[in-house]
Amino acid sequence: MIVAPVERRDAPRVLPAIGTVQAFNTVLVRPRVDGTLDQVAFVEGQRVHRGDLLAQIDPRPFETQLHAAVAQKAHDAAQLANVERDLTRFSYLASQKIYPQQQLDSARAQAEELKATVALDQANIDNASVQLGYATIRAPLDGLTGARLVDAGNMVHATDTTGLVMITQIHPIFVSFTLPQDALPALLAGRSQAPVEVIAQNRDGSQTLDKGVLSLIDNQIDATTGTIHCKATFDNAHETLWPGQFVALRVVLGIDHGALTVPSTAVQQGSNGNYVFVLMPDDTVALRNVEVASTADNQSVIARGIAQGDRVVVEGQFKLEDGTHVHVVDAPSHGH
Repeated sequence: MIVAPVERRDAPRVLPAIGTVQAFNTVLVRPRVDGTLDQVAFVEGQRVHRGDLLAQIDPRPFETQLHAAVAQKAHDAAQLANVERDLTRFSYLASQKIYPQQQLDSARAQAEELKATVALDQANIDNASVQLGYATIRAPLDGLTGARLVDAGNMVHATDTTGLVMITQIHPIFVSFTLPQDALPALLAGRSQAPVEVIAQNRDGSQTLDKGVLSLIDNQIDATTGTIHCKATFDNAHETLWPGQFVALRVVLGIDHGALTVPSTAVQQGSNGNYVFVLMPDDTVALRNVEVASTADNQSVIARGIAQGDRVVVEGQFKLEDGTHVHVVDAPSHGH
């Protein structure tokens, strides 16, 4: 029978949760124009940066449209220049009462019409330049490419729904989780004092994957489940978190200074709630119902039910009943 003392120590107030890792941003890269896919410039799973070349659609049709728009503007600008020269001459002749005012007004209207035409031509040039730019497809953000969805040589269309590739941003990264609505006051109180640390662990809690901060407490409680949706943001520098992954979370609300703690293995669950076996001076054990405030790092904070200096059974409880006489072995000390 192994026992350990009830000790006072600084213990974190922790809310446990299960979360799902989500990419910070996810973008399905799709063509903006129709054409033949000449080149795919990325490798599946490649790390790309914003502006990196991903694919090239045959640019020749768009270059032709741009050249035609430039030529049309040059044609209309030449006409406008000619009309403006005529207008200058006609204005002088009209001032000398040699040229009819009505024809002068018509010449002015023609000049204004040609100015509008040239402006429209410039808009067509700008549009053709944009379409030509769309033929070169670049990464819209930093992230990782997924599987290639279209091979070079295929026709692609702006209306395609499958896209070319999915890019996910994983630096930083989100973890989405829910907490019971009863935890909301403590969560808000903790956030008001300092950023709330969230620790992500593997599913059995044996390995810490990354540490982040609480970034979202949703603005309403889900009435059907009685939970509040939250998100935590992690730098994910070592890429230990991956979109779609399930992780165990520890939401650290603060530190309880001088809290009564026992090894978590001392706490048992029964029909009346949590309990521990306390070693009595006559080497018998007494069953004590306890209230567990929080559990972290294999230490449980006990709100009430035991006192400092008590010794509790941490191994071999399955053989015990209230009043059982035991042979005692002290557990090795883990320090503070």
